[in-house]
Amino acid sequence: MSSLDDYLATRDLRRTPEPSGNSGDASADPLFVIQKHDASSLHYDVRLEVDGVLTSWAVPKGPSTDPREKRLAQVTEDHPLDYATFEGVIPDGNYGAGTVLVWDLGPYRNLRADEEPPVSMTEALDEGKVEVWLEGQKIRGGYALIRMDDADDRWLLIKMDDDEADARRTPTSTQPASVLSDRTLDDIAEQGPETP
Repeated sequence: MSSLDDYLATRDLRRTPEPSGNSGDASADPLFVIQKHDASSLHYDVRLEVDGVLTSWAVPKGPSTDPREKRLAQVTEDHPLDYATFEGVIPDGNYGAGTVLVWDLGPYRNLRADEEPPVSMTEALDEGKVEVWLEGQKIRGGYALIRMDDADDRWLLIKMDDDEADARRTPTSTQPASVLSDRTLDDIAEQGPETP
């Protein structure tokens, strides 16, 4: 059973511009992407490339650069690698209907690979303790994703206390545009369904 079965089962790819998952090769360095998604409610989809797919969480308030803030991260279905550059409008009547832009994008490093013995991303996900270093244009530094005890699908996204931590920064409000196209959600909605 493919880990993309849930993704494909919830979408009619004849009616939505979202990628089919038939293209998109693994990166030399694993990729992370944060997509701003104005669906039934505005949220940020945080995705990490793991084993050929994008493991994904929906983060209602988006990532913070303040280590004191814990952001709820709800597990969603794995997405195909070519979703990392998807921007456009998912039409009404489709799963996740709304406007999507690529808010941040870049390589990441598994910090738990430095442990002894090393912990792979797959093992870290199984354990419910992911620690990564993100090299984005808006978000940089260490981030932890920690599974909450009460439910498998509820995690917390926390900025690690390092040189990139900054309690004064609010990139989700001060840097709203796409890192790929420099468009805002309004720009994309006005231009209609498309992919870059």
